[in-house]
Amino acid sequence: MPDHIVQVCFVCLGNICRSPTAEGVMQRLVDDSGLGDKICVDSAGTAAYHVGERSDKRSREAARPRGIALNSRGRQFQTEDFERFDYVLAMDESNLMDLQALEDATEHSGHLGLLRAFDAIAPPGAEVPDPYYGGDSGFEDVLDLCEAACRGLLERIREDFELP
Repeated sequence: MPDHIVQVCFVCLGNICRSPTAEGVMQRLVDDSGLGDKICVDSAGTAAYHVGERSDKRSREAARPRGIALNSRGRQFQTEDFERFDYVLAMDESNLMDLQALEDATEHSGHLGLLRAFDAIAPPGAEVPDPYYGGDSGFEDVLDLCEAACRGLLERIREDFELP
């Protein structure tokens, strides 16, 4: 698939904390690896609570010193998105179950699973916890977890699609 652009979507509940953070982290890794023309990154929420809104200010502030931009706007994941994405990655089991229910109505042939499954040291079923109601350190923790998992994801994409 030499001309195929790999499509990745990260999904949490409201699309303002975890999934835009994972999107920003992955975009930075993709750009740094020179694969920006081969991999497209997006994020969405299973709920429509924050459609059109910027990511949480605390997420943006935690990401900025690491050189990670969180520029996306909240959107809700739609059933049709399964037709577009090669990888749909949930931040937690609850959102994964919601996505699986949507996927049942499709013929999605891509990967649907938890983001942290790509982190070599994460235990099976590990989730990215929601930092929304916690302190600022939760946003730093989410960045750390997303960075580890997205590094593993990028390696997997390179293997799956024979990218440099």
